[in-house]
Amino acid sequence: MSEQNRTDPVSLPKAWPFEEAAKLAAHVEGKAGPADAPALLETGYGPSGLPHIGTFGEVARTSWVCQAYTRLTGRPTRLLAFSDDMDALRKVPDNVPNGDMLRQHLGKPLSRIPDPFGTHESFAAHNNARLRSFLDGFGFTYEFASSTDYYTGGLFDAALRRVLEVHDEIVAVIAPTLGPDRRATYSPVLPIHPRTGMVMQVRMDAIDPAAGTVRWTDDDGTVFETPVTGGHAKMQWKADWAMRWFALGVDYEMSGKDLIDSVKLSGKICRILGGQPPAGLTYELFLDENGQKISKSKGNGISVEEWLRYAPPESLGQYMFNAPQRAKRLFFDVIPKAADEYLANVARAQALPDNDPALLSNPAWFIHGGPIGADAGSPLTFGMLLNLASVANAETPDVLWKFIRRYDAAASPETCQLLARLVDHAIVYYADFVRPAKTYRQPDARERAALSDLADSLRGLADGPSDPDTLQNLVFEIGKRHGFEPLRTWFGCLYEVLLGQTEGPRFGIFIGLYGVAETVALIEAALLRPSVEAPAGGAG
Repeated sequence: MSEQNRTDPVSLPKAWPFEEAAKLAAHVEGKAGPADAPALLETGYGPSGLPHIGTFGEVARTSWVCQAYTRLTGRPTRLLAFSDDMDALRKVPDNVPNGDMLRQHLGKPLSRIPDPFGTHESFAAHNNARLRSFLDGFGFTYEFASSTDYYTGGLFDAALRRVLEVHDEIVAVIAPTLGPDRRATYSPVLPIHPRTGMVMQVRMDAIDPAAGTVRWTDDDGTVFETPVTGGHAKMQWKADWAMRWFALGVDYEMSGKDLIDSVKLSGKICRILGGQPPAGLTYELFLDENGQKISKSKGNGISVEEWLRYAPPESLGQYMFNAPQRAKRLFFDVIPKAADEYLANVARAQALPDNDPALLSNPAWFIHGGPIGADAGSPLTFGMLLNLASVANAETPDVLWKFIRRYDAAASPETCQLLARLVDHAIVYYADFVRPAKTYRQPDARERAALSDLADSLRGLADGPSDPDTLQNLVFEIGKRHGFEPLRTWFGCLYEVLLGQTEGPRFGIFIGLYGVAETVALIEAALLRPSVEAPAGGAG
């Protein structure tokens, strides 16, 4: 990238990826080596369970740091998605089949355990394939790395020999963090049992850096001399993390708040080995509907596949972009808001010229990997489509398109492709979440009078102008006329009585979309509704 296209570090865009890119640039400048060498950014993945949305979030966020770094410095990056598939399976995940079979292989490396799904050569291979599939589906630029391949292929051999040279120094760092029993036997080296294939946590009887071996004793008294190279051993995970940073020269890696202490310990070990720990970001954890941390093994929260059932991938990018250092709930009710935040950011970005510095602070610029095309947005929000589906009791996209074409005659699935995707998602989301939760309430006397007034006023507009602004002003005037103070209580009435929900759209746009006559009929039906709670499904 040419100098004139780079971002001035003194005036960084107000977006967290640029703050991280500046940290990365400072880290790279402090290293020896070619000035134009790519910065190496890494993400880690433990394939003990199916890939979950938090894993996706880490890759997405790291990709945005790559994007900002290149814009900031003009230099290239590499993103390494690293799978810890040499780790031992410690427990059987709750959300996989053939749990009894997996229990027979507890303690073995994930890459040497049969696939419980029966589709791949190992459990790790299955989960690695799932990870790569959805990363590829989102168009990420990354290099996949397997811990098993790196260990067995010799890429870590030199670093592993270095571990033996400083073995006791590493033990001195980790031992104070352990209980008495583990402290007495701790070694950063985990030999693979030559007979059982188990990852062994045992005391080292002898360390031989020159030979590159460790000697240890099995429970039955058998003494083994195991090379640490060639995949015959692996590292305990904090030491493993540090060894990887050292061996590969990792420049940047972000991690969750729960790993703050581990990052510090691994950083110390990396320095003992002779390396420089990477720069990084500590992000907050995702929480499920009960405020619990999401977990691969528990399968709580939302999967990537579930999110994409209810909203387009751009909305997931928006959710991941927002405030990574703040804990956020990750459940189905966050999806519509994320979708509409994305649409609002696209609209703002499209109003800016490509060379406007403000564009670089817009999440849509990161989500799209650069300039935002004219077809990236939608004339209608996802929330509006959900409300339309609700009052129309829509079960197919055709129902929504009938109203959309009334609002914009030129709109079609071919000319508004994102809108078409939103329509499809809205139908599914409405059926699964909105319709079952709808509860209509009866209007009180004042509300009943105001609703009757609104219906009468709308009848008077049937043959006149009915643009959204005119309709919105009319709704405001009626609320004021009937003494609603603050006015939001009037709109709350409209949402709760007419739509069966506590929040809703800008009502003038809704009337324009749904139709003046149809809205009058909706009001009349609500006023005639018996006092017994109406069944879910809306009055359409």
